[in-house]
Amino acid sequence: MPDVGEGLTEAEILKWYVKPGDTVTDGQVVCEVETAKAAVELPIPFDGVVHELHFGEGETVDVGSVIIAVDTEPGAGGEPEAVKAPEPQPAPEPQPQPEAPAPKRQPVLVGYGVAASSTKRRPRKAPSLVPAQSAQSAQPAPDLNGHGVVHPLAKPPVRKLAKDLGVDLAAVTPTGPGGVVTREDVQAAVAVAVPVAVTPPAQEAPASPLETRVPIKGVRKATAAAMVSSAFTAPHVTEFVTFDITRTMRLVAELKTDPAFAGLKVSPLLVVAKALLVAIRRNPEVNAAWDEDRQEIVHKGYVNLGIAAATPRGLIVPNIKDAHAKTLPELAAALGDLVATARDGRTAPADMQAGTVTITNVGVFGVDTGTPILNPGESAILAFGAVKEQPWVHKGKVRVRQVTTLALSFDHRLVDGELGSKVLGDTAAILEYPKRLMTWA
Repeated sequence: MPDVGEGLTEAEILKWYVKPGDTVTDGQVVCEVETAKAAVELPIPFDGVVHELHFGEGETVDVGSVIIAVDTEPGAGGEPEAVKAPEPQPAPEPQPQPEAPAPKRQPVLVGYGVAASSTKRRPRKAPSLVPAQSAQSAQPAPDLNGHGVVHPLAKPPVRKLAKDLGVDLAAVTPTGPGGVVTREDVQAAVAVAVPVAVTPPAQEAPASPLETRVPIKGVRKATAAAMVSSAFTAPHVTEFVTFDITRTMRLVAELKTDPAFAGLKVSPLLVVAKALLVAIRRNPEVNAAWDEDRQEIVHKGYVNLGIAAATPRGLIVPNIKDAHAKTLPELAAALGDLVATARDGRTAPADMQAGTVTITNVGVFGVDTGTPILNPGESAILAFGAVKEQPWVHKGKVRVRQVTTLALSFDHRLVDGELGSKVLGDTAAILEYPKRLMTWA
């Protein structure tokens, strides 16, 4: 299982497109997996015959695990190729040896090949604790640094599991190849650590036939973790403005017949997005990020505009890269592609990274407004509410006008009340009088 996105440690196999005995060619898509970010199709980097599928559909697999074996020389009696990430290396023998280049990596399944690298493996400072003559029958020693501190070998997913379960990897007996601690080793250590004399847990009540339990995983699990982290990390402030959007709605109707937008979807969200981009241009300090590690505020000269999209797998927030530099027709094309890709479940992980601000269109559900939670790492999120006909004072008289409400949540570490109010006020002012798209831009 390749690492198909930054920081991902596991993926669920959604569908296999091949079975044992099928012939495959280099670049052929063999399965679809769902990570915590998106559904991704994986191509095979070999020509040959499928020998074995190691996991079934619906199973969650750690990054680096073998998921498929391919016989690259069918009929020749050779061992099939196992598509996997390289295993960690055991500690070297005590005698000093010249530094060797890092072993050649096997191709990954994502179809991008292996990047050339001149990086060399740093030799371990301490000798192995296992005599050479007994190396075949004894477990390799744990890795030691020059100060005698144990550094057990384990893959990132296993280290994360140990951390979540409160297990010290140095105290775990490894059973994997080369002295590597496996997931099973960590789970076994947890079982051993449980005291025998404990109060028996209360018996679970029988499940109700009216209840259905769905495992929390994939996109929904990642979204939940991100929202909790955002809500309890960034101090949220939300402001609201209700205004007359009638002129913008007329503009949308006119743009739908404009030849410049032929074949493109024109909606009120498109003009809202452009209005927010102009407001950010007028108030660039809002487009920033908080770097906790370096204790710095990072001001950004670009806007990657996120659009919250509800999909069958959960809420995702892909973003339009460099949205600030796009014309209105270009923005319409990008918005249409983003929404269509999200609905098909084909959004790539890279399309959901490096966002700066986000829009969530709650109005499509008939909702007036809300208090949206920031997408992690972003400074602001704008909620666009439903457009409804309401009595409104227009030119000194009460008339029926189209009215909506915007809500802007922002990170109060980055954005104070004045700045947040300016951004929200400018956005509403443009939508109330859309000719400001020309005079203010």
